[in-house]
Parts: sequence; structure tokens; C-alpha cells
Amino acid sequence: MSAAVFAAPADLAGSEGAELGPSEWIVIDQARIQAFADATGDQQWIHVDPARAADGPFGATIAHGYLTLSLLPAFADGLLRVDGVSAAINYGADRLRFVQPVVVGSRVRAVGEITGVTPGSGGVRLAYRVTVEIEGSDRPALVVDTITLFVPA
Repeated sequence: MSAAVFAAPADLAGSEGAELGPSEWIVIDQARIQAFADATGDQQWIHVDPARAADGPFGATIAHGYLTLSLLPAFADGLLRVDGVSAAINYGADRLRFVQPVVVGSRVRAVGEITGVTPGSGGVRLAYRVTVEIEGSDRPALVVDTITLFVPA
């Protein structure tokens, strides 16, 4: 499936229930995990110490939950495109669950579903549930209900 394309924010009306994605796969390697640890200051050994993590609860290092969440913009092009906008603004999230850790070397991708469309004076707020899948796993890494404000051009 390719990204859902809308010509303008107003065209999102009536799209509730539309499936989005899947996005392209992204490999979660140790370099990405370390870069995130360096950027956030979260140097917990389960993320950054492969030798110690090999004997830990997951058998290897794992991605930070917030690293996985931070990939949503990278997944966006594979989920949704709204043309005729001057800005797409992260409006927030209503629900976030980290379901399963992402072990180093895993590939992840996103799928989504539009759950609500709310026109307003500043643009159109699009609510959608994003599920980040782990290749080969029946359980996702995370599920989040996110909201983006699309401001018309």
C-alpha cells in the first residue's frame, strides 16, 4: 500500500477509517540507539552496553521507547501526504503504549488508521492511530493516537 494522498486539508473530511501505509522499513542499529542516547542523556545499559545487555532480560540492547516514537516523522511519507498546506504541526498525542521492546538489529515500520478529522479556524486537525510494527513479530513496538494540524496554504 502506498501513502494516502489528499489534495488539500479540507479533503480529509470523511476519511475516518482510512488505512495508512505501511511505511518503509527502518533498521534499528546500535549506532542509531547510541546517537539517541547521546542526544537525550539516557545512557542506560540496556540501550548502550551490548556486552552487558547480552546477559540482560532481552539478550541484546534495545531501542529506547522514545527513540521508536521519534521515528514517526520518518514514517510519515509512507503513511500520508496532504498537499496545499503551509505547515503540518504536531498537535499532540492522546494515548501512547510501548507494547514490546525493539531489539537492536530489528526492522520497524508503521501502519495507521485515520480516527478523526476536525476542521477549525487554524486548519484541519487529523487524528490517527499509528502502530509501529516489528518485522517477524505478532506484537507491535508501540501504538499511539496522534494528532496533526494541517494549516492550509
